[in-house]
Amino acid sequence: MGVYILRRLLLMIPTLLGITFLVFMLIALSPGGIGASLNVGSGQMEQTSRAIKEAYLEDRYGLDAPASVQYVRWLGRISPIKLGKRDLLDPTGEYIRSPKEVKEPPLWEWYVTDLPIPEPTDPIEWDYDATEDSKSRVYRRQSNVYSQSRAKLITGRAQLDTELGKAIGELEIKNAFNSKGKVKHDVVDSNREQIESSPRIAEINRLGNDLIGYYQEAINERENLIAVFDAVPYPQAGVPVVPGLYLSKPDLGRSFSKSRPVSELIAEALPITILLNLIAIPIIYFIAIPSGMLAAVRSGGIFDRISGSMYIALWSFPIPLAGVLMIGYLASTNYFDFGVFPASGLHSAASEDYTYLPSQSATGWQPGYLLDMLFHIVLPVSCLVYGGFAVLSKQTRAAMLDNFNMDYVRTAKAKGVAYKDIVFRHVFRNSLLPLITMFVSIFPAMLAGSVVIEKIFTIPGMGQLTLNSIYLKDRELLLANTMMIAAVNLLALLLADILYSMADPRISYK
Repeated sequence: MGVYILRRLLLMIPTLLGITFLVFMLIALSPGGIGASLNVGSGQMEQTSRAIKEAYLEDRYGLDAPASVQYVRWLGRISPIKLGKRDLLDPTGEYIRSPKEVKEPPLWEWYVTDLPIPEPTDPIEWDYDATEDSKSRVYRRQSNVYSQSRAKLITGRAQLDTELGKAIGELEIKNAFNSKGKVKHDVVDSNREQIESSPRIAEINRLGNDLIGYYQEAINERENLIAVFDAVPYPQAGVPVVPGLYLSKPDLGRSFSKSRPVSELIAEALPITILLNLIAIPIIYFIAIPSGMLAAVRSGGIFDRISGSMYIALWSFPIPLAGVLMIGYLASTNYFDFGVFPASGLHSAASEDYTYLPSQSATGWQPGYLLDMLFHIVLPVSCLVYGGFAVLSKQTRAAMLDNFNMDYVRTAKAKGVAYKDIVFRHVFRNSLLPLITMFVSIFPAMLAGSVVIEKIFTIPGMGQLTLNSIYLKDRELLLANTMMIAAVNLLALLLADILYSMADPRISYK
């Protein structure tokens, strides 16, 4: 069994890589994606703002690199084994990396013989009295200066490409634009003589020379930022192993849509979804399995017919409609004045001032934080549980009826074994395999969250978090959720195999 489990764990690694790679490519190659809004707007202020955002996105997400390179970089961030300089960890929990190389300006050979090199920068040594806050201010100041210089470089590059595009259109040069409508600089370079005959060459040369100056400024400010980074203004992340290699916890990245670390968002949403499911799942099992067993024992009887019809009716009723009706009739006072349950959220507006348990105060009786939360989740949990009764109860009934017709049951009856022992020790135990299969499939659903329920009742759980990441094309958040759900799915399948062998001694993985 140990060898089998180890082999399965090792096989999970390429499976996870394949799943995350497919999702990553779907996001990277889809129309729009991160930074799609940068193309909106015009004018100098909008162009400068877009350039600053583009500089941030290139540094943070590496969007200027091919999709395959971006994926490898993402794997490097989530891997516990890190290469290169140790990251820094700022007070907000965000990982700060040494700034990347500045991209060379396009067509620089037209304007200079050699590209500029950065001016030498003296190492930074902190004063003895320098505080963490003062070090942080120095880094933030230099980071802003570098961001502004990068923004000017990106703006200059965009202006040059715009002017080149106009010249290309006037000269009718073919195949000079890629599929995204951007200028192919290699094609432009091969048609240099034709471009130089354009009336726009004077403006192109002016923009090109300005671009070289912006490049010089950007690489100088990058060297200054590296000097501040090497002076360690923030605590270093991880534990060093050898020079250039260290161990650190995975960096799930920073949400582009919410401007917060992904790990924080998941840490806030995951307990809410787990809470709902930990309440709903035992209710489903404690009702469905005993009723399924009783229906199998009394097959064809009144209880079997009534319970089966009722569970099928509940299963056939759409969850979104049930949620809306519950809000309309049980949480609203507009109809039958039943407004006893809250319509949304997990807590009341005044719950921050409540004690944890119910209490009596000068202002009157307070339900307490715990009771207030339980009161809020009555309707969501009700929507979660009723649809699961039919599936689990019918599965239990069908599995037990199959085993009731087996030869070993007739033999046990012939030997005079007590009927209770036949049901629980023989029939029910041999009916566990399909129930185990259904049980382990619940864990991934817990992480994915009940999207419809959380949306209807405005519950900030994993379902709503995943749905928002899809709508906003938040790559880091969506990839983190996908990886977690895939990992739990694979572990659940492994757990199913282990439970199979425990429930049925005939199953062996040797």
